[in-house]
Amino acid sequence: MSSSPVLRFAPLLFVILWSTGFIGAKYGLPHAEPLSFLLVRYLLVVSLMTVIALAMRAPWPKDGRQWFHIGVSGLLVHAIYLGGVFVSISKGLPAGVASLVVGIQPLLTAVGAGWLLNEAVLARQWLGLVLGFVGVAMVVSGKIGSGFGLDALWPALAALAGITAGTLYQKRFCPSFDWRTGAIAQFLPTAVATGIVVGLSDNFRVEWAPDFIFALAWLVLVLSLGAISLLNMLIRKGTAVNLASLFYLVPPCTALIAWFLFDERLAGMALAGMALAVWGVYLARK
Repeated sequence: MSSSPVLRFAPLLFVILWSTGFIGAKYGLPHAEPLSFLLVRYLLVVSLMTVIALAMRAPWPKDGRQWFHIGVSGLLVHAIYLGGVFVSISKGLPAGVASLVVGIQPLLTAVGAGWLLNEAVLARQWLGLVLGFVGVAMVVSGKIGSGFGLDALWPALAALAGITAGTLYQKRFCPSFDWRTGAIAQFLPTAVATGIVVGLSDNFRVEWAPDFIFALAWLVLVLSLGAISLLNMLIRKGTAVNLASLFYLVPPCTALIAWFLFDERLAGMALAGMALAVWGVYLARK
């Protein structure tokens, strides 16, 4: 059967690639305003995917309704989620706090999956979701600081709402679409919305430093093409709860990458939290 090794290892690959986004932000944000950074990223993704889609003669969304649903899912998952995370970190919210805030997503998704998608959530899965959240809290506890205000917290809360609503919306209204043309349908309205906000704020700033160029290339090629394509495939193939539970593995994976690249220490509490998060995801998956 074609479920294949690609599908079998897709969740693990998705977690690894998605986790590198926080590292890319760390490299790039010192050289650009957060929404300016994202706007350039979105425009590059749309340009690149248009060339790929035309060259490969990929099928386009079949009607206006499909364009609309794919576009709305893109606004929620990309414009609101990514915009919220980038803005909150740029305003001084510690990355650990941001991870913890958006880490509530699997629990919210489980509630929404039962209500909107009629997915049954078993007691074992609820236990796994709670344990996963506790594990994430243990991983990021050593990185949580103080000294941030509501202006730094509310974008992270908006990001939480965006990724939760986006996952549920896409699963319900447009679970299947071509990854090439679907990316255009998702990122084009995202770029337009982000461009309007940047234009109204009159706050476009990008410094084309080597670190920024590297981070931009990484986020366009690895995240927006690789990880987002995997995310769309996982939404199509699995349950909303199964997918959401994978996000519990992102903070531990990011911590491991930061330890490898930046020699950031991993305390015993963080290591125990990683084990608990993995166990929670195992319990939460059907």
